[in-house]
Amino acid sequence: SWGATLRGEREASTGLAPGPGGDFPPDPGDDGRVERIRPARIWGVDAFAREPFRGNPAAVCLPEADWETSRMQDVAREMNLSETAFVRRRPDGDWDLRWFTPSVEVDLCGHATLAAGHVLWEENLAGAGYGIRFHTRSGILACAVGDDGIRMDFPARPAVGVEAPAGLTGILGADVRWCGRSADDLLVEVSHAAVVRCLRPDLAGLAVLPARGVIVTAASDRTGHDFVSRFFAPAAGIAEDPVTGSAHCTLGPYWSARLGRTVLRGWQASARGGSVGVEVAGDRVLLTGQAVTVWSGCFREGSHVRVRAPEHPTRSGS
Repeated sequence: SWGATLRGEREASTGLAPGPGGDFPPDPGDDGRVERIRPARIWGVDAFAREPFRGNPAAVCLPEADWETSRMQDVAREMNLSETAFVRRRPDGDWDLRWFTPSVEVDLCGHATLAAGHVLWEENLAGAGYGIRFHTRSGILACAVGDDGIRMDFPARPAVGVEAPAGLTGILGADVRWCGRSADDLLVEVSHAAVVRCLRPDLAGLAVLPARGVIVTAASDRTGHDFVSRFFAPAAGIAEDPVTGSAHCTLGPYWSARLGRTVLRGWQASARGGSVGVEVAGDRVLLTGQAVTVWSGCFREGSHVRVRAPEHPTRSGS
């Protein structure tokens, strides 16, 4: 296991062997001023992608101990990706899952959930052939491996039609055909898929809109996909998200109603691009995608140290 690998690295670097409980004795060179933090493995995964450097990159971190929220936010800021997922096994065999952008914790994230499930199965941390249950801010999210990738069971977040915010057409640089509001985001339909692909919105203007982000969509003009979209969330620290699973919890119900079908496929037309399978099932949306591990590593103990003042008084000269 990777935990054993980390212990082996520590033993090789210090010449110290762990005690019966798995803890290492104090380093002889440690004067008591260094407080060490247990290491954590981390992976970089491209989600909603069949090959590296496509789809949406996410970091997946598995701390060996419980971390404070502030530490998770620090790590997400260090990763500087649209999302970093933090996963911890629960006593009941399920997993706790939290998502952070470089600036905030979020309630729901599709691509980082896909990345987390991918890592757990790829590293044999979850049993092959068994589903995974993540406990999150949005309830329990179930994941399973299917013929076309990992399938995630998410809550539907349908949009309700609203009047477009003042100035939205100018901010997007495109005419608004329809505007709606979901739990978090604005959903905007424009006239053509080519308009979606060519958008160059005013990000400062988007950032002050009363929403987490703005989903812009149109019917697809190419075979193999039913609709196209892009997602902008500068208010959450993300100028444009490459492929957004949670946005498809809104796109799925919208296009299902428009096209009269429950099984759809969307293409997110960012520079990296990504394909998302969507099945609308009542108040749930099943999202399917593939993922690729691009890199892996760990936060080493020596890189997470806090130096504190010695407890014994210093001697003063006479």
